[in-house]
Amino acid sequence: MNLRGWAAHEVAVERLRSSYAAIPAGAPVRLAKKTSNLFRPRAAADGPGLDVSGLDGVIAIDAVARTADVQGMCTYEDLVDATLPHGLVPKVVPQLRTITLGGAVTGLGIESTSFRSGLPHESVLEMDVFTGGGEVVTCRPGPDGEHGDLFDAFPNSYGSLGYATRLRIELEQVPAYVALRHLRFDDPGLLAKSIAEIARSRAHEGTPVDGLDGVAFGPGEYYLTLATWTDAPGPTSDYTGQQVYYRSLQQRETDLLTMYDYLWRWDTDWFWCSGAFGLQHPTVRRLWPRRWRRSDVYHKLIGLDRRIGFADWLDRRQGRPLRERVIQDVEVPVERLPDFLEWFDEAVGMRPVWLCPCVALRSWPTYPLEPGLLYVNVGFWGTVHVGPEAPQAPRNRAIEQRVHELGGHKSLYSDAFYDRATFDRLYDGDNLAVVKGRYDPQDRLTSLYDKAVKRH
Repeated sequence: MNLRGWAAHEVAVERLRSSYAAIPAGAPVRLAKKTSNLFRPRAAADGPGLDVSGLDGVIAIDAVARTADVQGMCTYEDLVDATLPHGLVPKVVPQLRTITLGGAVTGLGIESTSFRSGLPHESVLEMDVFTGGGEVVTCRPGPDGEHGDLFDAFPNSYGSLGYATRLRIELEQVPAYVALRHLRFDDPGLLAKSIAEIARSRAHEGTPVDGLDGVAFGPGEYYLTLATWTDAPGPTSDYTGQQVYYRSLQQRETDLLTMYDYLWRWDTDWFWCSGAFGLQHPTVRRLWPRRWRRSDVYHKLIGLDRRIGFADWLDRRQGRPLRERVIQDVEVPVERLPDFLEWFDEAVGMRPVWLCPCVALRSWPTYPLEPGLLYVNVGFWGTVHVGPEAPQAPRNRAIEQRVHELGGHKSLYSDAFYDRATFDRLYDGDNLAVVKGRYDPQDRLTSLYDKAVKRH
């Protein structure tokens, strides 16, 4: 047992309690942190925030039991750095280095292992949550678990029910390397059938599949990447240098990465969004310091542009229509994936998009995917020109409608435009209100609807 780690954790929790007590009643409660992976703007807030300094580390790792006790503000980058020397990683490691464990649980996360391991919250065994009542409660899953109502409603609650200070999670054993196969498809129907079959059998042509995701580059050009954990060494690719990972899907049929580089293969270029900064041009890439080829750096640059409005100024100067940000992740049942991709091509026209199969291992009320049903996460991040004459967020509103017509759900890390009744129906608002009332009786924490839609 790491006694020093536990002692330091208790000190940090007491600091959090003190900072909460210092926030005046009626003032908004927010984390006092400099980084975020959210894409929805929020109203400016004055006054102090919650002091989460000291809650950003790994408390202890049990390599025999394959578990880790981790603080809520610990990034997956730091978590992997602590577990990988033991040959262990979290069962689901979201794609971006600075996503925190607490953030991935309260705000959802996903990666290529999600077709077999679900979302990050499904490998949480227990967690300590700092509630709106100013208490830290230890909760465990299910109706018979201690504070099971809070545990079950916590995923997708985005801080409206409290903040995770400690999580005990399951880990899985991994080897040193990951072998990749990139399969091209011309037909979205065959693509969807192949996803379903590979997810069911966890194999393809006799070879095990441990990770599964893909990219739709455009109509008639779809790729699935099949990842197989392996100890067999060989020449490995490096996509932190001059090469760009997503382009390799079109350029080669097989590849080999170290486990570490596989986990962060998308982070170096923020999937493909580094192209907005010219970073995929060979000359710019050579000049751009490698330490700045990270998703959190790009996120800060986007935030800077949002504050100064440079992109909008440039569009106006060049006579182009203004842009609508279309930054979303949605889940649709695998059999409806062809319908969504066809509609998306016509209605939005943004490419490429990410494809990541996932399954809910059991029911989670605040993000009610049907347990055992295979969904495909479709991620798209960019802008489209709409002009000032268009209604507010026409593409985003259309996406919301189409996703739910197809029996899917939309993540809430970015802009949302639902009316209150629709939002409560889709995200179990009645139950969420009951749980919030129990653990936040003074209603000090901002509700999920106010966070996700009203941007408070």
